Amino acid sequence: MNNLENLYRQVIMDHYKNPRNKGLKGYDQVHYKNPSCGDDITMEAKVESGVIKEVNHQGVGCSICCSSASVLSELVKGKTVEEALDIINKYYKMLLGEEIEDEEVLEDALVYQGVSKFPARIKCATIAWKALEQLLKGDKDERKF
Repeated sequence: MNNLENLYRQVIMDHYKNPRNKGLKGYDQVHYKNPSCGDDITMEAKVESGVIKEVNHQGVGCSICCSSASVLSELVKGKTVEEALDIINKYYKMLLGEEIEDEEVLEDALVYQGVSKFPARIKCATIAWKALEQLLKGDKDERKF
């Protein structure tokens, strides 16, 4: 394993073992679950005047699922809904192996770039992102993913 892969693994495990913004506070929520692997996550957000004031998550799943929810919750806090949706779209493109402009906006989410080599794990890396995207677009129905 090279140094960059080791760093990525450390970031993922740090967010998995010490999740940021874990625990729900009763804001608008969306719940997603992946019956094929057991990932089950609820994302919630507090949005005021088009700005994301708070993002929280709660759930169970693999290290990729849970850590990406933590990374996402930090990444979009303080952003406008439009900026957050743009970041989410860039994240999806990265996971599909597409080239993206200004990838630095993904910050710690760049560590999931290697997931693109494992198609079965892409759902793990996107479940929280899909839930938050749905929430920010105003749809609060539960989804199976």
